[in-house]
Amino acid sequence: MGSMLRKLTLVLVAATFTVPLLTTGCAARVRVYDPYYHDYHVWATEEPYYHQWEHDTHREHMDFDKRSDADKKAYWDYRHKQH
Repeated sequence: MGSMLRKLTLVLVAATFTVPLLTTGCAARVRVYDPYYHDYHVWATEEPYYHQWEHDTHREHMDFDKRSDADKKAYWDYRHKQH
């Protein structure tokens, strides 16, 4: 019985540390560096602004990483003028 209790305790401790890692996701921790304004932005909070910029400037949706440097600069200019 003691062996079974130790195994159950081990499983519960492992689950305690594993479940938050699996449910949080990585996007919340991704930071993007803005080289024009020398600051970082957390992408999870940045994404709605990025989609609004695409809409306002009539651009097709594209991952930010795949945009040209000129588009990235245009976005960061837009973003810093907004807030």
